[in-house]
Amino acid sequence: MKRKWYSLIDKVWRMENLEEAWRSVRSNRGSCGVDGVSVEQFEDNLVNNLWELYRLLREKRYKPKPVLRVNIPKGDGRVRPLGVPAVRDRVVQQALSRVLEPIFEAKFLDCSFGFRPDRSQLDAIH
Repeated sequence: MKRKWYSLIDKVWRMENLEEAWRSVRSNRGSCGVDGVSVEQFEDNLVNNLWELYRLLREKRYKPKPVLRVNIPKGDGRVRPLGVPAVRDRVVQQALSRVLEPIFEAKFLDCSFGFRPDRSQLDAIH
């Protein structure tokens, strides 16, 4: 039986999902976004930060912060622009991904490799 999803936002803001999303963001570490809040600073007030995200998402008042543009030097002297979201926004992105990815993964063909978890360019070549 195929399931049809109509609303998923309540799955995104579930505290268990936000906590798991936080663990993923923490494990990736990363630098501060435009707000200057580091992963460590976010963790110092973790319970309040996650409850605030929960509240904002639930009240449909969550607004992501602008993305910080950073230029990463390349070996040939050029730079590669990189956008660094705020830690809180990375938590929400990860929470969304945890809900949406399984739904879309089930629809992809096995021969599809682009931007999928645990699949690489080398996998596509093989």
